[in-house]
Amino acid sequence: MLWGIWGQGLVMGAGLIIAVGAQNAHVLRIGLQQQHVFITVFICILCDALAISVGVAGVGNFIQSNEILMNIARWGGALFLLSYGFLALKRALFAKEGLYVAQQNKTLTRMTAVQLVLAVSVLNPHLYLDTMVLLGAVGSQHDTSNAKIAFTVGAISASIIWFTLLGWGAKKVAPWLQKPMAWRFIDGFVAIMMFTIASILIFKPL
Repeated sequence: MLWGIWGQGLVMGAGLIIAVGAQNAHVLRIGLQQQHVFITVFICILCDALAISVGVAGVGNFIQSNEILMNIARWGGALFLLSYGFLALKRALFAKEGLYVAQQNKTLTRMTAVQLVLAVSVLNPHLYLDTMVLLGAVGSQHDTSNAKIAFTVGAISASIIWFTLLGWGAKKVAPWLQKPMAWRFIDGFVAIMMFTIASILIFKPL
């Protein structure tokens, strides 16, 4: 049972984390340059882990204590997921762009590397809207503390896997991620995940 909840967190976390965006492009660029990869990947994962944990334990609990807010979170989350899924499906069918990252030879100091990754992470509104609020609202619907922990660990696992892949596998995955077809495949997978989780939200009794 807990493995299933862990899997739900993993799938939903992956669906929200994997996207063509500034943070992923930055991590990929750092990986290609092989400069401060560990600290960059660590900060990205840490920001996600904190946002997810706060969402499930704090924001999620607050929402769960109010039936009106719980319904808003449930149906609003389902609507968001469906919208997100349809956008991903549209990209999967029609997108013609890949994730292009220019390699730069400029040497970065550790402090500059930290500032850059914090900028693309903490200043990213999706960290709060998607990771904290949406994952928190879904995670809070589980009845027991163990279930909430399993969901949280699953979502954090998605962050660990993805950013580790981008950081240390940059040279191998960069050519693939630059192909539009690769992102069409990823977006198709994301669309399926979002529709599945939206169905769980809609049909799971409160």
